[in-house]
Amino acid sequence: MLDGRWTGPILDQHIHLDRSNRFLDAVAEFVGAGGTGIMLVHKPSFSSALPTDLDGYRAAYSETLEMAEEARAAFGIGVGVVLGPHPVAWEHQTEPLGLERATELHLEAVGLALDHIDAGDAVCLGEVGRPHYPVSDETWSAANDMLREIMALAAGAGTSIQLHVEDNGEKTCRNLAALCDEAGLARDRAIRHYAPADVGTDFTHGLAATVSVGRGSVETLTETTANANAPWGMETDFLDDPRRPGAVLGPKTVPKRTQQLCAALLAADWDEDEVSGLMSSIHSDWPTQLYSTL
Repeated sequence: MLDGRWTGPILDQHIHLDRSNRFLDAVAEFVGAGGTGIMLVHKPSFSSALPTDLDGYRAAYSETLEMAEEARAAFGIGVGVVLGPHPVAWEHQTEPLGLERATELHLEAVGLALDHIDAGDAVCLGEVGRPHYPVSDETWSAANDMLREIMALAAGAGTSIQLHVEDNGEKTCRNLAALCDEAGLARDRAIRHYAPADVGTDFTHGLAATVSVGRGSVETLTETTANANAPWGMETDFLDDPRRPGAVLGPKTVPKRTQQLCAALLAADWDEDEVSGLMSSIHSDWPTQLYSTL
């Protein structure tokens, strides 16, 4: 801390990039605002054909890995890759491929992502999970069975996972925690992406979280972080999608909210050493635990 401002690392734990849109310009905006590292999350191309075989996933993953390397080279920042098949892609594939084949392909794509993690190309499995919108009972049941299997695979591989799930508050966390227990995955290795700002234990049930730091998040984080018992961090879920320019937060947001949270904690009678310790945890120590190396 220097004069009430955090001068250490600042990490956006869930951001997407797209060559057809802002790509390196978005990274430049993040770095210019004070950002030092990103978790680059694989994004399926919903605007074109989704992969129908493992070679399709191999090519899609390679594109994400290449963008990560280019961002590192251009800006000298830490870029950790989160690699995996998106659950919405799976749901979209259930009609043309059939539920059984779509599920088989999804699990094959998980296996390929785990191979990349084992090779050191990526540091986390994700975003995996289940549809965040209403689906049929059959699809919902299949999604949960598949998620339980993915959690077990992640546990066996010793990796963390970033979860794309519905927003049903504490109930979602409670249900995910139960799935983790059934699958043998430590709760704090399951990271609820796009999480609400309540990071207290009664809400998270021990799950890790990357909080969507939109308006109002700083106030809730200030109120609940003292009661957290699992790692949490900040994210924008920046989509880099020209069709949805205002759907999520912009690249400057995590650096901006970091400084706002520091100010709020200091105003709530935290001393500078306590604030500095929390910022180090959010942007360095906890990510190192969750993602191996950055």
